[in-house]
Amino acid sequence: MRALARRLAHPLGLMRGRDRFETIAALAREGAAPLRDDPNVARREHLRIAVLIPPFQRGSGGLSTILHLIRHLAERGHDCSLWVEDPHRRSPESDSQVRRRLRDYFGPVAAEVHAGFEAWAGADVVVATGWETVPRALLLADCAARAYFVQDYEPEFFPASAERRWAEESYRHGLHHVTAGPWLAQLLRERFGAVATHLDLGVDHDTYSPRMVARREDTVIFYARRSTPRRAVPLGLLALAELYRRRSDLRLVLFGEDHPIRTSFPYRHAGILPERELAELYSEATVGVSLSLTNYSRVSQEMMACGLPCVELDTASVRMALGEDDGVTLAPFDPLGLAGEIERLLEDRGLRERRAEAARRLVADRTWEHAAEQLEQRLREAVPESSPLGASDRG
Repeated sequence: MRALARRLAHPLGLMRGRDRFETIAALAREGAAPLRDDPNVARREHLRIAVLIPPFQRGSGGLSTILHLIRHLAERGHDCSLWVEDPHRRSPESDSQVRRRLRDYFGPVAAEVHAGFEAWAGADVVVATGWETVPRALLLADCAARAYFVQDYEPEFFPASAERRWAEESYRHGLHHVTAGPWLAQLLRERFGAVATHLDLGVDHDTYSPRMVARREDTVIFYARRSTPRRAVPLGLLALAELYRRRSDLRLVLFGEDHPIRTSFPYRHAGILPERELAELYSEATVGVSLSLTNYSRVSQEMMACGLPCVELDTASVRMALGEDDGVTLAPFDPLGLAGEIERLLEDRGLRERRAEAARRLVADRTWEHAAEQLEQRLREAVPESSPLGASDRG
């Protein structure tokens, strides 16, 4: 302990490596790199698009969304690349190791993959995809435009902290924001005065459609991704416990997490399933539960595409994205109220069938092809029409 204290006290004691979040200090010192004066980029048929991603884990819906969009941008002829920005300076990986993990976790990757920025050679558009990636996006040189793909309101991921403040500041750099769904775009415009438009999250209808399995009458499935607090797993577990107290004949299934969760009721642990197995589960279940405290979840849309009546929390984001035509059942933030909405669907087959049909209609036109088309248009809109402003005036 004394030796460690001496090293900590010494001016050069722990100076190996780099500081966490060092790009934040670099941006404060240097300001954003000037944009390349190339207004013709917006009219170019094919763009070079560099997408910056934070470190990722298996089962990440956010990264799965990014990869779906990149695949369809690549199909449209764009040259896409992925760059991992790791502000925490975890153990380094090679490009091939990152690519292998992406492929193993999420399927084929239609882009060059870079574990760092040593090979950076510019881009037409650089796209930040999380608050940690914004400083790096602003510092990268030789790009004609910058955009920020925002999938959730990330300040709410943190308690009062430096990270929370930095997440808020990420919306104040003048980037062109493209959000997942309309609620986020409205929030960023109203709270930060940001330029923000949205795209509609897609559904892979080849995968997520009613499968050739019998629909059960006794099965409730719950997206219980405990590692993602905004999915309100404790609330869902209390509701399921109440539901099981009322109806002990129910078959309960939890999915979305590698390891089982301790509960007061018996359930089947499905873990993190491949997409086709998820579609089978959605096609077999009676009622699906997916809760969203911030932005709405793709899980709900994919349940709906499989004809599964879905229960969500009654929030502004869910109402704006999914609340049309009774396609989703909205529940209060209350364990008994949530249990009641699930039970109402279980007891009323006609209501389930009406909700399932409305849900399929609602998401029928939501495809990844359309989402990528929307994103392409938004990225073209991010390109300045005239010479860019100085680095101190523009992010």
